[in-house]
Amino acid sequence: MTNSSPSADPSSLKIYFRLLGYVRPYVGLFIISIVGFLIFASTQPMLGYILKYFVDGLSNPQAALFPSVPYLRDLRLLQAVPLLIVLIAAWQGLGSFLGNYFLAKVSLGLVHDLRVQLFNNLLVLPNRYFDQHNSGHLISRITFNVTMVTGAATDAIKVVIREGMTVVFLFASLLIMNWRLTLVMVAILPLIAVMVSTASKKFRKQSKKIQVAMGDVTHVASETIQGYRVVRSFGGEVYEQKRFLNASQGNTDKQLRMTRTGAIYTPMLQLVIYSAMAVLMFLALYLRGDASAGDMIAYITLAGLLPKPIRQLSEVSSTIQKGVAGAESIFEQLDEEPEVDRGTVELDAVTGHLEIRNLSFTYPGTERQVLNDISFSVEPGKMVALVGRSGSGKSTLANLIPRFYHHDKGEILLDGTEVEDFRLLNLRKHIAQVTQHVTLFSDTVANNIAYGDLADAPREDIEKAATDAFAMDFIAQLPQGLDTQVGENGVLLSGGQRQRLAIARALLKNAPLLILDEATSALDTESERHIQAALDKVMKGRTTLVIAHRLSTIEKADLILVMDQGQIVERGTHAELLAQNGYYARLNAMGLDAPTAVDIV
Repeated sequence: MTNSSPSADPSSLKIYFRLLGYVRPYVGLFIISIVGFLIFASTQPMLGYILKYFVDGLSNPQAALFPSVPYLRDLRLLQAVPLLIVLIAAWQGLGSFLGNYFLAKVSLGLVHDLRVQLFNNLLVLPNRYFDQHNSGHLISRITFNVTMVTGAATDAIKVVIREGMTVVFLFASLLIMNWRLTLVMVAILPLIAVMVSTASKKFRKQSKKIQVAMGDVTHVASETIQGYRVVRSFGGEVYEQKRFLNASQGNTDKQLRMTRTGAIYTPMLQLVIYSAMAVLMFLALYLRGDASAGDMIAYITLAGLLPKPIRQLSEVSSTIQKGVAGAESIFEQLDEEPEVDRGTVELDAVTGHLEIRNLSFTYPGTERQVLNDISFSVEPGKMVALVGRSGSGKSTLANLIPRFYHHDKGEILLDGTEVEDFRLLNLRKHIAQVTQHVTLFSDTVANNIAYGDLADAPREDIEKAATDAFAMDFIAQLPQGLDTQVGENGVLLSGGQRQRLAIARALLKNAPLLILDEATSALDTESERHIQAALDKVMKGRTTLVIAHRLSTIEKADLILVMDQGQIVERGTHAELLAQNGYYARLNAMGLDAPTAVDIV
């Protein structure tokens, strides 16, 4: 995977602070949650002091709790200690609710924002990004990696604030009670810091591996689900089982390795902390001085409360590192340059005059030139056909016109304006495409025809487009007609039916420039007859670029361009090219629709 983050190895802290930058819109709720955790943390030393009064009260239950405070000097330990325990519990409950609830609101909002930003970012990334990254890893990023970030944004912040404040309050109380003993405890802190730092690096490294492995699991599963017909047709079940087993096993092993690191590290840290406690208890007994039994019990109790929050703070490191690793991959995608759109020209309408001048193209990151010095012109409303063997550059040319890829040698002019000078959305508004691989969404027939910019199209326009695409005959037989759900990628429809819906979509768009890329290949004769009639209708009055269509379409073309290895080797009408008895004539003799002769690039 490519790494386009600002630096090769950005620090965890930098990534984490960037992640916390998403908290800004929720800063009010965040402050309420911090106040809640402060309230919660403040109750810990209170419980220690209650214990002091309880132990002192065992020898004298009638002693006053606050002898020097007016109005409270009559309050005896006998009544005060039980009452204070209840009040402290209520105070702690209030803090716990405020902290947990409002932080959950912040973190869920943060994760929602991040997930939406990640998805919206996918919509503007250039085609080459999708060529270089498989869909499984991209989906895993939106689902699994964002969940890891939730842990870092919720649980980690909760523990850092709540347990961190608890440690601060406990430590402050211990200093007030006996500062000499407390300073002995401080000596152990550097050792704890070294252990936490070492484990953090391990956790982060292992977490990144887990995320990649999770992407592999998603990738194998999604490929198998999408290609289930091929899997079953070619007996690929055993192969796919092994592939998924290996991906899942790899993920499990990496998860286990991370758990093992945590399982070893936590008891070791606990041993260090409790060893410090043992030394502390020895010194407490040795340096008791004139402290009362209650004072010593309170001190030992408060010191005994310290290991738990310290341990939780050390464990939060793994949660944060998982979140940081997840955030790193998310920010890596968010930092990708979006699809380049430096164009400024916006035209309400174009006539469809297309001109290609000296166009050459090489795919980014490769050296093979796919197109070499291509030039031709198509008058508005005319039709040009591109014919040639697989790999001759036909589909690449079709992808350059709507700027799915960017050319830097030569010109592509639409109504005399270079396509790179158009605003991207405006350029694509003038172009309709029908390809061999029809994409339908899990929605109704009507919504699949009126998709995207066409979503507000009147019902009668949708029906007219479906009728002109010769699709109404089969739509009428569907259970709910135009309101029938077509299933994922139109799985409930035949290839010919899906193709006609794609043509209906192009008709409804009513764009002046139409690109037909292998739109009738691999269809039965009946479907082809319907689709051919639909295409004749859709091509009327539009500038049409047809790629390797069947003979019946190509014969009607105003200009046929024969391509081979990225160059135009012949050009002319069907009759002219046959008379030349050259490359086109040989292709024609072999049968233009033979997949070995003409195929998609």
